[in-house]
Amino acid sequence: MKTMNHGKACALLLAALAVFTVSCASPQSAGSQNSQDESSAEESDSSGRTLTNRLNGSVPTSDLTEQYDSFAQAHDTFTTTLAREDNDDYSIPEPPEGLFDLVSYPSKVGDLAAYVSSDPGDGQKHPIIIWVVGGWGNGIDDFPWCYPEWDNDQTGSAFWQAGLLEMYPSFRGGNGNPGYYEALYGEVDDIVSAYEYAASLPYVDPERIYLGGHSTGGTRALLASEYTDKFRAVFCFGAVDEIKYHNNSQFTFDTNIEDEYVMRSPIYWLDDVKSPTFLIEGSDGNSENLKRMLAATDNDKISGFVIEGADHFSVLAPLTRVVAQKILADTGAQPNISITQEELDAAMAQEPQVPLPAMTSRTIEELGLSFSCPYLWEINTTEDPSRLGVYSRYEDDNAWDMSVAYISAYTPEGNDDLQNLADYLAQEGFDTKEITLGGLPAVDAFTTLQNDDGETFYQRYVTVQNGSTGIDFTFVVHESYLEEAAPVFQAIIDSIVLDAAE
Repeated sequence: MKTMNHGKACALLLAALAVFTVSCASPQSAGSQNSQDESSAEESDSSGRTLTNRLNGSVPTSDLTEQYDSFAQAHDTFTTTLAREDNDDYSIPEPPEGLFDLVSYPSKVGDLAAYVSSDPGDGQKHPIIIWVVGGWGNGIDDFPWCYPEWDNDQTGSAFWQAGLLEMYPSFRGGNGNPGYYEALYGEVDDIVSAYEYAASLPYVDPERIYLGGHSTGGTRALLASEYTDKFRAVFCFGAVDEIKYHNNSQFTFDTNIEDEYVMRSPIYWLDDVKSPTFLIEGSDGNSENLKRMLAATDNDKISGFVIEGADHFSVLAPLTRVVAQKILADTGAQPNISITQEELDAAMAQEPQVPLPAMTSRTIEELGLSFSCPYLWEINTTEDPSRLGVYSRYEDDNAWDMSVAYISAYTPEGNDDLQNLADYLAQEGFDTKEITLGGLPAVDAFTTLQNDDGETFYQRYVTVQNGSTGIDFTFVVHESYLEEAAPVFQAIIDSIVLDAAE
């Protein structure tokens, strides 16, 4: 259970003390976020195995690479030996309605869960990217809708925010799926199965299915590109050349068997890549892995980019946005994506961008009220049933999680109550204006407040009268988050719909 963040606690306190706002009990987190964070890979190999040593720039070999004509042939013939059978039964949150659907896709081990973009309903076929997140977990949760930290955005949300269709697959052993974690082996088969499912969707263009991933997900994506040429293009952020550079405490296979490593290490199979495949990493991340792969192959389908001054995570937010635009522009009969070092460096230099969060509709029937708010925000009751708090179930230091909204109902005192309220707010130092919401008269006012520590908070207050009922919306956020929070507040206000008064 997360503890109350000081900034959010102050926002709650100020909202309770300020004029025409409501009191609210301290929010409780609905649960800890299933973090996809993964530390930059470190070289460690305590297995005692004896893979052929690599000379500078040479391609490593093994009995498997000499025995089989391709990675696909070796993969389909080889049988992995698991030293332990790990899985999990973590539940999967429902996705934002109309944006993503929670589906099952068939695989070699049975049906696996995935989030897939909802049908746009326009009768057209659209490109889609399958995004494989980092970390060793084989499941999915609400991470695609969480705040995209500019220096560590592992959400993959840049793609659906750009208007692309997207699929987030879970894999064998995760979320109660059949099978067990295979640490980059059977998961390759699951990615191919995800492709087959995406290609079967009537609103997906089967000729424009892309694959991307970060860290462990980037390594999985690269292995999938070595296995099949079905993907139009593949984008691998922070992939490693050999699995030994991943966290070997997560290895579920028999680490005494040399071939288990070979079947999970992309550097042995780079010549099998047939789809345009882009390797991207920060110079302070796993860039040595990327450089070794580029030195080990002359496959012109593989392009690699090291971003100077960046790390394993900071490349994601700026450069997934670049990739999204490249995919949208890739409309020809054949893949025509080109990426240059210069445009990646330029993207890294841009100012941070934070989009609006995924929104979802909420209804308060007793008030005849509906509105949209961020998907991660929940309506919380207070001691007074006419007063509600609406805020994120997480309390991380960002504008989405630290913003707070309140809703309260009151009985107006006569026909001129709204005007009297506007006058009073102006006298109290609010910047006030009269607006309409859904054709109804309303007042929109804002001010700043300070707590005892001298911290400044922004408060926006909107009240509307619908017949004999008045409804207040109060928004509070620390001033440091205002630039990003203000568009969220406005989106909520713009979405307000009230039933006709009886």
